[in-house]
Amino acid sequence: MTTPGQGPDVSPVLLTEPADGTPDVVTDDAALLDAAAALAAGAGPIAIDTERASGYRYSQRAYLVQVRREGAGTFLIDPVALDDRIDPLISALADEEWVLHAASQDLPCLAGLDLRPSRLFDTELAGRLAGFERVALGTLVERLLGYQLEKGHGAADWSRRPLPLDWLNYAALDVELLVPLRDALEKELRAQGKLDWALEEFEVLRTAPPAPPRKEPWRRTSGIHGVRTARGLAAVRALWETRDSVARQRDLAPGRVLPDSAIVAAAVAGPEDEAALLKLPVFRGRAQRRMSGTWMRALRTAARLPKSELPDPSPPNDGPPPPNRWADKDPDAAARLSAARTALTALAEANRLPVENLLQPDLVRRTCWQPPEPADADTVAATLRAGGAREWQIALAGPDLTKALQARA
Repeated sequence: MTTPGQGPDVSPVLLTEPADGTPDVVTDDAALLDAAAALAAGAGPIAIDTERASGYRYSQRAYLVQVRREGAGTFLIDPVALDDRIDPLISALADEEWVLHAASQDLPCLAGLDLRPSRLFDTELAGRLAGFERVALGTLVERLLGYQLEKGHGAADWSRRPLPLDWLNYAALDVELLVPLRDALEKELRAQGKLDWALEEFEVLRTAPPAPPRKEPWRRTSGIHGVRTARGLAAVRALWETRDSVARQRDLAPGRVLPDSAIVAAAVAGPEDEAALLKLPVFRGRAQRRMSGTWMRALRTAARLPKSELPDPSPPNDGPPPPNRWADKDPDAAARLSAARTALTALAEANRLPVENLLQPDLVRRTCWQPPEPADADTVAATLRAGGAREWQIALAGPDLTKALQARA
């Protein structure tokens, strides 16, 4: 059995291209039918990955889908060239186990192509549950399989056409060893008695609904903590919303239209006209000079808002206060949280788990801040279940958390 955290005794073998060579990109219906037929005739789980252009495009769509199966080989499928008409692929992959690494990153854009797994194995999540400290694909492949993947293009602009050969090599290698890695991790999890935990996690991940839209997403603007007034926050909101509209129309990543730092700088400075705006960092550039009227209109709209329409500098939070305030607000709650953290940390270490995978930290905080009444095993289990905890988590951590909820200051 491999011990997480220990590397192989021999140097890993560097892979620079797929064993069978780099496949041609599937860009037409005939090639897609051939790929689907080969995949349907293959055997065993199906390795899948996608490439997006998150730092370049507004859309989070898949610009390339990589699929590999034993007996079929690797296929690189261009959904853009196919106008997202990939029905043969949907049929070929139905009712089979899919193997992905960090599936939560790929499942949304796969769903956008109507590709949804009926069974799932996530190698990143499996690595976390198995106790590996580092769970990047390359790291796990090196530790468990003895190969080193050539990396370097994950953050590239995958909307570019044609795609360079070295990018295609990189994309194909991302699925080359996914199934052998899956098998090694399953063996590891079984040996540790954690396979049922992993299967439950995979099913929760597979069936999770789409994330709801964020409320007031503009509040996540980097550096917004430096904006101290409601009027300044209104300027941030106006610029953020204007930028978002422009980015969506142009299919550009918002940060390429206007960086967060420029939004915050303009909100703090409060320029009265375009001349003043163009003196600020970033806005002096050629692209921003062309857009200066757009940005200035957003700022003037914010400046004219009545006080009743200004954003709240301290919006209400439906959760507990920051833990560093608990001792003053509710000493008993602070004692409960301290006891829970101590107990759960020890339990996670004993089971070779990241503590955040044992129980979600936010759920622990909420339960400690407002524990159920009575705080016995059944009500604590019900509270955790209602908060999204898995059955294995409740069985493992529920008793220690129940005990911690009895702590007093």
